[in-house]
Amino acid sequence: MPASRPLPSPLAIALAGLVSLGVAMGIGRFAFTPLLPMMLAEGTVSIPGASLLASANYLGYLVGALACTFQPWIARRLGRGGAVNAPRTVRAALVATALLTLGMAWQPPAAWPALRFAAGVASAVAFLYTSAWCLEQLARRDQPAMGALIYVGPGAGIVASGLAATGLVALGAAATVGWLTFAVLAAALTALAWPVFHPRNAVPAPMVAASGPAAAPAPAPAGTTEVGALTLAYGLAGIGYIITATFLPVIARQALPGSHWLDLFWPLLGAGVMAGAVLASRLRGGGDLRLRLAACYAIQAVGVASSIVSPTLAGFAIGSLLVGLPFTTITFFAMQEARRLRPQHAASTMGLLTAMYGVGQIAGPPLAAWLVARSRTAAEGFALSLWIASGILLAGALLYVGLARAYPVLSAPRPASARRGSVRDTG
Repeated sequence: MPASRPLPSPLAIALAGLVSLGVAMGIGRFAFTPLLPMMLAEGTVSIPGASLLASANYLGYLVGALACTFQPWIARRLGRGGAVNAPRTVRAALVATALLTLGMAWQPPAAWPALRFAAGVASAVAFLYTSAWCLEQLARRDQPAMGALIYVGPGAGIVASGLAATGLVALGAAATVGWLTFAVLAAALTALAWPVFHPRNAVPAPMVAASGPAAAPAPAPAGTTEVGALTLAYGLAGIGYIITATFLPVIARQALPGSHWLDLFWPLLGAGVMAGAVLASRLRGGGDLRLRLAACYAIQAVGVASSIVSPTLAGFAIGSLLVGLPFTTITFFAMQEARRLRPQHAASTMGLLTAMYGVGQIAGPPLAAWLVARSRTAAEGFALSLWIASGILLAGALLYVGLARAYPVLSAPRPASARRGSVRDTG
């Protein structure tokens, strides 16, 4: 018999998750942002049209998250069991992301909303099953803190797509070339992560010994009110950041016409995302994640408001960093909190949170477009929408503080050995 292949190391799993989220989020979700000024300049899309394309992508993200949330229930209703082969699902979602990005180079603009919608679905599926499977496997290898490194991926994808767009602008390339470039980049990165996402690489959940002292019972799952409040608070982050994440290059061009630094604000935001994820991996465990989430929201609120208070080079630079710094850290903490509250149904709970996040994202671009259309100038409309977004983030921070007071964490988290295998849904 052939020798069994060695299992991937925790670092290999974390890096594969990083690459997967880089493709799914940095390209599948946010490649549109740095290419939008090019599309506007070419006249292939207008501000309302851009809002439609952004919302189509975010609607797809919502649908994908809902599908992941209700998948166990639907599968059981169909008599097929509740388990999903997470690694193969991630592979399929990454391939779909590369193909759909390639499709955006196709010139019939009437097809673009459908392509962006489908890319949103693929992004949500890749994000949720990458997160659930990688976090689970790292916990089973006694390296749960390395999970934060996975969330460097979206920032790396944003930096890569932003710098690529900057180079394309300098070369005078068309937006079509940009979509082709990002499709090739997505395919190459998918090939890098492909070997790790294989079912044979999963460490199974350990069996509880029949002899010896009785194991401590797992804590009861959190109540509907607590999970619902967490879901609402997480959803507020979706609308809080999305206007900046969609229109940052456009807003910067209006405030600083002719500046040579305009195309670097988006990669700077991505660098902030990467730095925040690395910092999160260095934090000690045991703290109340809801208070950490409140702090992240407050930082992001300041970042969103920064470009309004100071529409200068420094203001946009600081704002880009502060919006990016807690971006995926918020996701990491929220997904960890979902695992704590509903350990036996973590994947579906993560899907519920992501769906509410998607609702906020869908609302953001149309809100901005509506305010721009009804303001004296586009700058005034964008400024008002950003003030609203900043206020929403502060409201989310207060909600987390209220949650921490109403539902205190009464005991330390269970040891890693007791947590392993808690994501039963992902297979």
